[in-house]
Amino acid sequence: MADHYDVLGVQPDASDADIKKAYRRLARELHPDVNPSPDAAERFKDVTHAYDVLSDPEQRRRYDAGPQESPFGGGAAGGFSDIFDAFFGGGDGGGRGNGPRSRAERGQDALLRIEVDLDEVVFGTHKDVEVDTAVVCDTCHGSCCAPGTSPRTCDICGGSGHIQRQVRSLLGNVVTSAPCGTCRGYGTVIPSPCPTCQGQGRVRARRTIPVDVPAGVETGLRLQMPGQGEVGPAGGPSGDLYLEVKVRHHDVYSRDGDDLLATLEVQMTDAILGAHTTIDGLDGPVELEIRPGVQSADVLVIKDRGVTKLRGTGRGDLRVGVQVVTPTKLSHKERGLVEQLAKTHKAPGPQLARFQQGMFGKLRDRFFNF
Repeated sequence: MADHYDVLGVQPDASDADIKKAYRRLARELHPDVNPSPDAAERFKDVTHAYDVLSDPEQRRRYDAGPQESPFGGGAAGGFSDIFDAFFGGGDGGGRGNGPRSRAERGQDALLRIEVDLDEVVFGTHKDVEVDTAVVCDTCHGSCCAPGTSPRTCDICGGSGHIQRQVRSLLGNVVTSAPCGTCRGYGTVIPSPCPTCQGQGRVRARRTIPVDVPAGVETGLRLQMPGQGEVGPAGGPSGDLYLEVKVRHHDVYSRDGDDLLATLEVQMTDAILGAHTTIDGLDGPVELEIRPGVQSADVLVIKDRGVTKLRGTGRGDLRVGVQVVTPTKLSHKERGLVEQLAKTHKAPGPQLARFQQGMFGKLRDRFFNF
């Protein structure tokens, strides 16, 4: 690593004015607008970096001090925090004086909501989900540097990522370690950040992710897709993607666990005489046999025509609640037939019965307590 004073052509005891004068002279000579040579462009970067360090009093002081040795021996040790770790079982690699930290970090998890129809829940479905997230920069491939360049070792901390200082206390001279303010603890600086991602190593982009939604999912269930979340800074590993499921309302069918529920309107004559009918199930036609004398709130059960179980094998049932429909408008002839039936079938007149919650309450109780 070239010495900054040598780069500017000044002595270590040069004044601020001498450093500024030397920089201006070299800048006029090496600036890309004046000197198109590639070597001149590289030297201009070195000169500018050297001037940035030496023109700042605090950075120059730390540069002149150089990486400090530990008073306890052993070269560039981690200071008091390392001694503490040695006695009390630390050393977890958390970055407290244990070396520079990596620029590459794990990306954040992402949460999206997807909607599925009830018929898609029966057997599961496949969907393509569009995600607006962070991906690796195609220009620098996560290095954060402009093409043809690379990170440079920090001049202030010497690549350790930490600055050690001696502090006088009641216990004597104590060495403390803190992240380097110049490189922010990375141990390197990026002189030429990638112009596409501005030195982040990642950019925002929209991508399509294929998702297999399993059968039996319910509203509120979250599906985890490891490694499909945001790419981390500097091309770090991706986080996870979580998909929260919402099952859309269906006009005919509802759901109770793995069972499907529906209501069948039956005309009074079919309720008396019985009938055979076919209804449209979520997965195809369903044959129903209505026995003579069926009552409102009776439930017809069709085995294995419900939802495929999310965990396990098999399917739930289809439960169809009967609602007998009484005609409200009769022709003169129809009314005469009903009156004749009433005379023939001598049934008791209206009378009080045991309290019930009403037709819909009874039907609901039959559904959920069958």
